[in-house]
Amino acid sequence: MPATELRPMPPSTLERVVIDGPAGALETDINDPGEPRRGIALIAHPNPVQGGTKDNKVVTTLAKTFFGLGYVAVRPNFRGVGGSAGSFDEGNGETEDILAAARYATARFGELPLLLAGFSFGAFVQTRVAHALSAENLPAEKLVLVGPAVNRFPAATVPADTLVIHGEVDDVVPLAAVLDWARPQQLPLVVIPGGEHFFHGKLHLLAQIVQRHCA
Repeated sequence: MPATELRPMPPSTLERVVIDGPAGALETDINDPGEPRRGIALIAHPNPVQGGTKDNKVVTTLAKTFFGLGYVAVRPNFRGVGGSAGSFDEGNGETEDILAAARYATARFGELPLLLAGFSFGAFVQTRVAHALSAENLPAEKLVLVGPAVNRFPAATVPADTLVIHGEVDDVVPLAAVLDWARPQQLPLVVIPGGEHFFHGKLHLLAQIVQRHCA
């Protein structure tokens, strides 16, 4: 299959599993494209306190895009969301949730390359996950951050090849705040003209940018 040709994500590929997370049950959706698998994409959702779940439309757009590129798409509900046990932990416990999902996925599908993706609060969490994995000598192959909530949570520094996508008119995380975070790292951003925080009417552009970067 050419690198730019995405396979569809039929509903039949969806499997809902319960992972043994650090706070108890960790409700997780998995879409497995089957062999040959290119890697495992772990996708983190926005702030649970503000209604963020694994079914957020930006998160599901990312899952469909990575699945189409041949990745196993893994979307856990953070602790305290849906069927996941526990309660909101300001990003600390949520980092451990993603690490638990990573361990489950690699045990199940093998030592495939890991791709970390997150939206808003989830992007902040993935900056922490990336550092934790590097400390374990298991660095992520790619990092994709969408609308990172750097004005609300202390996002860590990220590798130079990280893809950061932001909306020009984001009213939740101003573009200027992301530039202030990216500038000391000399980290380029991809800005979607007219895009706001949830990328209304721009999800197709978001998918195209991710596809081009990861293909």
